[in-house]
Amino acid sequence: MAAVHLRPFHPLALPAAKITASPNRLHLSAKARARSRSARFALLVCSASSPATPAAPSPSSSSGDTSGAAEAAARWAAWIPRAAVGGVGPEKVLRLISGAAATPICQFVDSPRTFLHSVDPRVKLVWLLALVVLPARSNIYMRFGLVACLALLSMWVLPNHVWKDQLGRVTLLSGIIFIMLGFGSDGAPSLVQTRTPPPSVLGVPNIPSSLSGYSYTIMKLGPLQFTRKGLSVASTSACLSFAIFQSASLCLTTTTPEQLASALWWFMIPLKLIGAPVPEIILTLLLSLRFINLVFDEVRNSALAIVTRRIDWKKLATMETIEIFFNYVQRIFKNIFDHAEQISKAMVARGYRGDPSKHKIYFLAESSFGIVDALSLLCLLAVMGLASFSERLV
Repeated sequence: MAAVHLRPFHPLALPAAKITASPNRLHLSAKARARSRSARFALLVCSASSPATPAAPSPSSSSGDTSGAAEAAARWAAWIPRAAVGGVGPEKVLRLISGAAATPICQFVDSPRTFLHSVDPRVKLVWLLALVVLPARSNIYMRFGLVACLALLSMWVLPNHVWKDQLGRVTLLSGIIFIMLGFGSDGAPSLVQTRTPPPSVLGVPNIPSSLSGYSYTIMKLGPLQFTRKGLSVASTSACLSFAIFQSASLCLTTTTPEQLASALWWFMIPLKLIGAPVPEIILTLLLSLRFINLVFDEVRNSALAIVTRRIDWKKLATMETIEIFFNYVQRIFKNIFDHAEQISKAMVARGYRGDPSKHKIYFLAESSFGIVDALSLLCLLAVMGLASFSERLV
């Protein structure tokens, strides 16, 4: 302990203070005031000569704080799923990427061969246009009916490993759109208050509720509400998204790129009269459809190349892991550009000189209109008639 030296102060050494009369103070004698001043100065000298030292925490309080923090961390960790604690890592992400790219997305599947493979590609394009217009112009029952028919058709036509993957992703995307627009389009209640007094103040009887059970608000979730307007907007957007993605996937899965290019050429022939670059558009479409397979193959092969190296990700720093992923993306683009250069060299070697109008495109596919195509058009007319009839009923 530091030695404390108290220096006594003589009370006569202090100047006498002037005494003023105050009704709120007690009148003390001059000797008592001098004694109190000397005591205060002694305390000041004591505090200046001995520096203050912080009090050491007791072992019991520190152990209590540590145990409380551990209990709080354990409670928070109990809310985290086990898969999120250590299951998601760089290697698992790469395996998911390689598995997703292995499934044929918007690629032609030649087996098993179904009746959709024999339908004329021009009829398929007409169906695609109808499936874009009908969900936006029909009522809610017709929209969900079209979605259900598309889902059943996909399960019937496509292989199991293809339709399970495609329907899962498209359904998830459509569900997110439905929830966001259902609660977001008309979900927030209006902040405008009515300026008219309630009927009870005016002496007017209340308006009776609907006898048929009609209610504008369907469901409330905290501050949000799911209304009939939100249901209409959400169902239109979700069903339209599902119809566009799944119908396009069905068309690309059951039709070769050459057949699609020839069908689009047949529809765009009149546009050549007004100077539209139809050959250039068709050639670009054909190359794009052929290039999709190369992109998915490069994504899958590059991911598998990193996984097969058996990298110990736990020993890598965060920046090293990020650098590996950057190199992965860079490798994908490099290989894609290399493939594009090889395709361009092959086209030049076969006589292409940059003018699609002077270069003949061989589609290697002959379109023929048969009984299956006629039945498909009749089904389309029946669906359009049912949509217009349901509009009158609702």
